[in-house]
Amino acid sequence: MLAATAAGSGNHPSGPEVPARPIGVSQVVGLHGVAGAAFGDTEAELTRRGVLHSDADTCGTTLVGHGTASPIFVDGRLVLLWLDDPMSTPEGITVGTPVREVLARYPSAVRLHAPQRTYRFDGLLARDGDRGYLFLHDGTAVREIIAGYADWARRLFDEGHSPC
Repeated sequence: MLAATAAGSGNHPSGPEVPARPIGVSQVVGLHGVAGAAFGDTEAELTRRGVLHSDADTCGTTLVGHGTASPIFVDGRLVLLWLDDPMSTPEGITVGTPVREVLARYPSAVRLHAPQRTYRFDGLLARDGDRGYLFLHDGTAVREIIAGYADWARRLFDEGHSPC
């Protein structure tokens, strides 16, 4: 299910290209979702309302007005958003935030370790009930953020997929 929706190798290069802080004005993504798209909404409903957009320049659908949020659907329902700069959590965590700051803002985050001999990132899973944020990091800074249902975020981490 998730593999078909979020197909990809999960391999990402690491390096100094991640900005120290977001470029531009940050858009906040809460554990409910983003403006116009809540976790649990159906793909059909989001399409009918004009919230989903397919673009040849992207790897799949995007959310109108939130071009740096890649939606991930399972059984036709929005379960995760794969976020990129300039998206942030309400606590101000963005791509480029130091790992120590994530741990200070989310002290109960669970450390997840990527399999050895892969190019995948380690993670921090910060849960709040059935929702959560998965912060993928290189040991120093956040490289990717996934928000949504915590069990699906954990499954995405364990299976090693990317949004494309």
